[in-house]
Amino acid sequence: MPAKWSDISDGFDFANSGDEFGSEAFVCKETGEVFMRSDYAGDIDEIPDDIDGDGYVALPRKRDLDLGGRLVDRFAEEVVPQHAENIRDIFAGKGAYRRLKNYLERAGELDRWYEFETIETEKALRAWCEENGIALAD
Repeated sequence: MPAKWSDISDGFDFANSGDEFGSEAFVCKETGEVFMRSDYAGDIDEIPDDIDGDGYVALPRKRDLDLGGRLVDRFAEEVVPQHAENIRDIFAGKGAYRRLKNYLERAGELDRWYEFETIETEKALRAWCEENGIALAD
């Protein structure tokens, strides 16, 4: 049975809400149902006993889909090449995302970053679903 795209997307966002919370989301390969759990909040859903078995797959982290620094580099080169050098410099140190967003806001490009990030994240997550045999219902 296909998984709802909105459930996959919500589960992905939940699983990426912060490593310190130990958040995870799983999709059942048979039913398409998404289950979420967190060390911080406990089980958000009633978790099946066999959640760690072959019938379920954990939704990926952003880094698993290469949605970190390389995505920022692509944005800089493809969307705002006039800012690429500054973005590379900004993204080289600690607190990079905060500094990047501050810079892009001052440059009037923050909305373009969010749009690019959203589109590329959806593409990568849909490709991951296909690679893992998860049919999607939009």
